This record gives sequence, C-alpha cells and structure tokens, in this order.
Amino acid sequence: MSLNKFINAYQLLLAHLEYGEGLIQAVIRETLEETGWHFVPEAVIGVYLWDRPPGADGRPRSFLRVAFHGAVRNHEADRPLDTGIERTVWLTRQQIDAREQRLRSPLVQRCIDDYLSGRRFPLELVAHLAATAGLQADSRSSQTG
Repeated sequence: MSLNKFINAYQLLLAHLEYGEGLIQAVIRETLEETGWHFVPEAVIGVYLWDRPPGADGRPRSFLRVAFHGAVRNHEADRPLDTGIERTVWLTRQQIDAREQRLRSPLVQRCIDDYLSGRRFPLELVAHLAATAGLQADSRSSQTG
C-alpha cells in the first residue's frame, strides 16, 4: 500500500496502462515505480468495477481495478518513487480498517478480503489484444483464440 500525498489517501498500487502494454506488464512496471520492488505476478485475485459518486466537479466516474497476487524480489531502496507517492507502507488488515476514511476507494478493502479468503484465478484470465499480435494471454506469445 502507498500513501499518496496529493490526495492524502492510502491506496493499493494503481496501474495506468501505457499504449501497447498488457495488464501483467503494467502491474510489474507500476509496482517497481511505486514501491521500488520487483514484482512477479502469480495469479489474479479479481476484477472490480466501482461507480464513484459525483466528486467536487459534480461528475460521477467509474473505475476498473484488476488485483494481482504474487511475490516481490530485489528491492531498490534508493529508487525514487512515482510523483505523489510519499512512501510504501506495510499494514495489517486491522491497521487498514483503522484508516478506512483515508482509503482511496472501497475497492481497497474488497481486494484485501478476496486475497485473504484465498481467491485466485490463473494469469491466463488476462488477455491483451495488441495492434499487431492478435489476441494473446497478456505478455505471452501463444494464441488463445
């Protein structure tokens, strides 16, 4: 989890996709950029859609989150973190619940609950239709149909 100083909120990692990048590539890159850790995804925990109530601008928004389970290796402690990320924190579920008002969205707790319940789906659940490669299981080269 990271503390974002711009919104004064705790958040799970946020991955914004670069053009041509698959979800698995994005979670690996974003984990490194936001925490300094090299992440090896092993499973998908879930896919979540949240319809946020209207914000200060009066507009409602929808957010799609894909949560991954995996392992971290090789921490780059001196690596600068993404703009806005103040620090990475490791919290227990009870500590997260105590900060409920500072969580970026209700998806934080739902993803954690699903992780703790053992929910896992194979990485092949994630497919990426690249402009030149056809439908592929994210960063893999084999055709999935």
